[in-house]
Amino acid sequence: MSNKSIAVIVDIVGSRRAPDRRQAQAAVEDAFEGTRRAPEGPRLYATVGDEFQIAYASLTDALVSTLLARLALPEHVDFRVGLGEGEIRDVTTRSDGVPIQDGSAWWAAREAIDEAHRREDRGSPYLRSWFANADGVDERTRLVTSHLILRDQLVTRMPPRARRLTAGALSGTGQEELARSEGISQPAVSQSLHRYGGAALLAAVQLFTGTDRA
Repeated sequence: MSNKSIAVIVDIVGSRRAPDRRQAQAAVEDAFEGTRRAPEGPRLYATVGDEFQIAYASLTDALVSTLLARLALPEHVDFRVGLGEGEIRDVTTRSDGVPIQDGSAWWAAREAIDEAHRREDRGSPYLRSWFANADGVDERTRLVTSHLILRDQLVTRMPPRARRLTAGALSGTGQEELARSEGISQPAVSQSLHRYGGAALLAAVQLFTGTDRA
């Protein structure tokens, strides 16, 4: 099978310093599992060391899922992502049913995560994501990466409650219900979403998913 898709490579930030690396890995797996909308949806697979991989049929799915997964992480656990657009080929299947894949999308994803790591180390400590297209850098590539830079800045600065509220809002949970789950008032939910950028992220996601009702 060959098709143009989005390959995503994920690695745990600071995994060597994590007090419980196994727990950190489970947290990342659980965060991505929570983004699956159907049993047959994309699944995250551990590969080697602290890395994982997952593939999406569309860029929109990849952007929304990686955002929701990061927001769902517990405090003190974080991941870095490289998103690559291109061809994906199924080479074979492991004994446990996990597909072994190759193709330009995976090469682009590797390029993207390496670039995210390089920029994070060189003065952008909030940066966690990068996007690369196997066909080269064009206007669309630059626009997507610009979106990732801005959302990384917002999410990195969010305290745990603001992340939970943003994740809930993105998943369609109403503010009254979010308020009850956190034991706060509805105005406090609204204030948090606006203060920490959750409302802006929600507006951005609604625009590129075509669900904006403004």
